[in-house]
Amino acid sequence: MKISTILDQIDMGSMALPEFQRGYVWNRTQVRELMNSLYRRFPVGSLLVWETKRDNTIARNQENVAENVKMLLDGQQRMTSLYGIIRGKAPLFFDGDPWVFKDLYFNVEEENFEFYGPMKMDGNSSWVDVTELMINGIEPFITKFSADPEKSSQLGLYIKRLNQIHQIQEINLHVDEITGEDKDTDTVVEIFNKVNSGGTKLSKGDLALAKICGSWPQARSELRSRLKKWKNAGFDFKMDWYLRCINAIVTGEAKFQYLDEVSTKKFQEGLETAEKAVDKLINTISSRLGLDHDRVLGSVYSFPLMCRYIADNGMSLGDHRQRDQLLYWYIHSMLWGRYAGSTESTLDKDLDLIEDTDQPIENLIQELRQNRGDLKLYGSDFRGWSRGARFYPMLYMLTRVWHAKDWDSGDELSHHLLGNLSGLQLHHIFPKAYLYDSDYGRREVNALANMTFLTQETNLQISDRPPVEYFPEIEEKHPGALASHWIPMDENLWRKENFKKFLVARQELLANAANKFLDELKHGRVKETVFIKDVLSENKEPLYTRVDSIADQEEEQLLKDLQSWVTEQNLPEGEWGYEVLDENEEPEAIIDLAWPDGVQKYLTHPVALLIDEDEETKKIVNRAGYRYFTSVDEFKQYILKEILNGTA
Repeated sequence: MKISTILDQIDMGSMALPEFQRGYVWNRTQVRELMNSLYRRFPVGSLLVWETKRDNTIARNQENVAENVKMLLDGQQRMTSLYGIIRGKAPLFFDGDPWVFKDLYFNVEEENFEFYGPMKMDGNSSWVDVTELMINGIEPFITKFSADPEKSSQLGLYIKRLNQIHQIQEINLHVDEITGEDKDTDTVVEIFNKVNSGGTKLSKGDLALAKICGSWPQARSELRSRLKKWKNAGFDFKMDWYLRCINAIVTGEAKFQYLDEVSTKKFQEGLETAEKAVDKLINTISSRLGLDHDRVLGSVYSFPLMCRYIADNGMSLGDHRQRDQLLYWYIHSMLWGRYAGSTESTLDKDLDLIEDTDQPIENLIQELRQNRGDLKLYGSDFRGWSRGARFYPMLYMLTRVWHAKDWDSGDELSHHLLGNLSGLQLHHIFPKAYLYDSDYGRREVNALANMTFLTQETNLQISDRPPVEYFPEIEEKHPGALASHWIPMDENLWRKENFKKFLVARQELLANAANKFLDELKHGRVKETVFIKDVLSENKEPLYTRVDSIADQEEEQLLKDLQSWVTEQNLPEGEWGYEVLDENEEPEAIIDLAWPDGVQKYLTHPVALLIDEDEETKKIVNRAGYRYFTSVDEFKQYILKEILNGTA
């Protein structure tokens, strides 16, 4: 099929450029090389499209809307680039930076493509605007070169070269089509990933949403607006996650293939219902459990199940006992990694448990009991290390629900505190350097039982002082403040040589506090919280809760500055404190900043930044498939040379 025909079909809507989550990720070097290959008539690969039925219920008042639509699966980046260059604008619902394919020029003497540079191109008539040539044809340039004595002698050669660019639109690209009613979402994803086994992978969520966008082009922007609202409130969710919440509501199933037969109207209704259900859950979990941002939210993939429960229950969490029992299940699903493995199959099983029954929540709890045998917590459960441990959110929750007191002000830490230095921050009770000097291991130093939450101001004041020094001062100033954080009050345990005994004693105290709260929650005895205001009404700054892999404030600021620099290059931010999991889904290492899908999502290998990490961590990260860098400057050079190729 000719390139011009493909672009015409995109304009008519009979061929769609699906807005997959990776969006448009090519850089200028890739765009330039594509045009260079097409100019020289080198092969640039075939296209893969999926022909599927369109739901025209939303488009009835539009003319010439085809019943079927061809989804361009493989070749998106190429056709988006060509559309931008040939049409002079981004295609409809473009997701990316149009700067990447704007202002491409061709030198008629040297036969090379470059993006506009004023020092090189201003006043030099050899440079031709490629988009202008595509839109207006070669005639204006013939007139221009004919009037230029230096160019007129080579006019025939220049016309040939310009025509060769203009005729790129007439190049035929091979198009493979997937057709047939038996080709559902799962089948098409399997076909695509086999055809493209060495490159970009397509997710089922991507394809399900792409099909919906074929009938309702605004679908992705509508989903994004909700995700942006939640992100502004401190909850950064993924598109696939929200789509799964919608899917659970409208189909009662986990697998995205069940969205194939959902009408656009029903999907729209599901989107709005899911938004209300998620809002309700966020406010309830924040007010009842104190889990008020995504870093402590834990089991986010239990949300689709809870959204379905709310929708089935008339948009209600039920009475106070039902609500708290659901929260009890949610906490345990988080602690035991209910959705850490095969999310779809586990979710399908749980969705079945809440259908057509008088005791849906009890069914869910009983299922957990069958898998665990016992839902009681033990001190050993708090042996986990670092922020990545599943019990980290539990520690944060206990701090809030049991009204732990700040060690400097004596104020309760149960409500969101205002001010730049009053956000809750992770504090190492026995300082890292203090323990490393005595040859304690990394996992002991960063054990969860060696951590608590304080305001940033208090954390800074305590600094690296040993507990045997600062504990007595706190106890004298605010009696009971230490105990409110489950600190063993045997002063002998505050000494460095007894650190391991301190950990064991505090683990038992934490387990007792957790069991007491969970038991009261399950039986509806937790005191009702006063719902002061909607959590979602507040815009929060991004939370950079210090994690075990980040050594100090200076390193934290270094990483924040790098995040800002990365976004200035029109690239996605890295994920803070990213877990590398072992085969048992337990955290094996923590990465300071990670790009698990690559800096150019799905097109480049996973990347990690490791500042002052030990050799063991580096080996684990490397074994997990990451290319890692040990300094900010080294990482920036990688971005500039290999990702942006000097175009930043």
